[in-house]
Amino acid sequence: MSEPRGERPTPREFLAEIPSPSRRLWAGLCVILSAFVVFALYALHEIRWLEDFQVNVVEKNRKDSLQLLRLQNDAYLLAISLRDLTLGESKYPMADWRAAFDRLHSDMNDALRLEDRFAVTTPGTREMARDKRAQLRLSLADYWHSTDRAFALAARGREAEARRLIQTELESKRAVISEIAARLLALNYQTQVEAAETINLVYGRVKRDVLVLVGVLFLLALGTGLYVFEANRRTFERLHHLAEQLQSQSAQLQKLSWKLIDVQEETLRRVARDLHDEFGQILTAIGAVLSRAARKSEGQNSPEVAALVREVQSVQGIVQETLQKVRDQSQMFHPAILDDFGLEQALRWLARQFARQTGIHVSFEASMADGAVPPEAAVHLYRIVQEALSNVARHSGSPEARVRLKEEGGCLSLEIEDCGRGFEGPARSRRDSPEGLGLMGMRERAEHLNGTLAIRSAPGAGTTVSVRIPRRELKPSVEKAS
Repeated sequence: MSEPRGERPTPREFLAEIPSPSRRLWAGLCVILSAFVVFALYALHEIRWLEDFQVNVVEKNRKDSLQLLRLQNDAYLLAISLRDLTLGESKYPMADWRAAFDRLHSDMNDALRLEDRFAVTTPGTREMARDKRAQLRLSLADYWHSTDRAFALAARGREAEARRLIQTELESKRAVISEIAARLLALNYQTQVEAAETINLVYGRVKRDVLVLVGVLFLLALGTGLYVFEANRRTFERLHHLAEQLQSQSAQLQKLSWKLIDVQEETLRRVARDLHDEFGQILTAIGAVLSRAARKSEGQNSPEVAALVREVQSVQGIVQETLQKVRDQSQMFHPAILDDFGLEQALRWLARQFARQTGIHVSFEASMADGAVPPEAAVHLYRIVQEALSNVARHSGSPEARVRLKEEGGCLSLEIEDCGRGFEGPARSRRDSPEGLGLMGMRERAEHLNGTLAIRSAPGAGTTVSVRIPRRELKPSVEKAS
């Protein structure tokens, strides 16, 4: 027994009980995106810091070292000039060397100015570098002051005294300048090493943070994936249960539909029998009585009797016409020819009757190796043809139709074709239209016989209804419905 309707949830209620993972998935997505945004901002900050550090420290330190090397080179040139100037066999007077010394003086002052601008220090070298640069400025000032004294003595004709001054003071002061420049270069190298260590530390920190972020994102993705997997598993379990429930209900509805078709056929059979037996007999009896009354009145010549005979004959004609309509309607409800002579003869009769009633020419072709079709199955095929021809009369506007019944490949094939206006398939199969219900009924009957029904149509190209029923499935519907 099926459980009571009140204890079984409807599909809508059943789906309402399934929790939606959307909120948690959105939350997880927001967390992941937030982590990406934070890391992107952090990476941009570190990259900008590295760029600024390289420009303001590394690059400036390199330029500062170039100026110190420039000072050392000028000091070396000063040493060469001092040596040549103090040689006893020098061919040039000291006054002629003044231009070369002024040029080196100007170049060393420019190098010192640029060195002050590019000089950078680190906390470990800042104090020592400041002292050395102060010593360098003082030493250069003292050196050029002594140089000016030597050239002043030479200008007053005291070259021997000037040369002694150069030998005793200038060379030692020049050596001090070279030493200070060398010490500053060493400090610059130390600054460069510390800058490289700082950059390596930043890169190491960024790499570590990237690994941490990847780990966090991996855990978030893993947690989100596991949650989605579990949520989907539960959802699909519930949906599988719902599908089983709907499949059970669909099977019950299909059985009910088949039962309704069988009840409909039984009702039509009874109506046809009642029309033929009850109303047919009554109309036949009335016609016989009217016929006897007309014969008895034929010998009398009075005008009143003659008028009565004409009225009786008129009524007799109406009775005969009504009797024929009752018999035709009885055959349409359930043709006795279907039970007596089988499906092929019933369809031939239907084609003739349809053509007589509608004026649409219907050609019927049959090619069957075994014309025997069980009555319970034949009635469904007959109803399909009847409904298809009814649609031709109501909707196609075609002057003719073709019905083909043949057996091929172990299947019984039935086609109803017209050359009318046609239609676009889905629009004519709506369930809320009478025609859609007719097509649905034909499909139900085909499925009732475990067959298929296909409809091919296009605007202006007519319509073809095709039914294929496996021969082995042509069994009485009572067996199928049980």
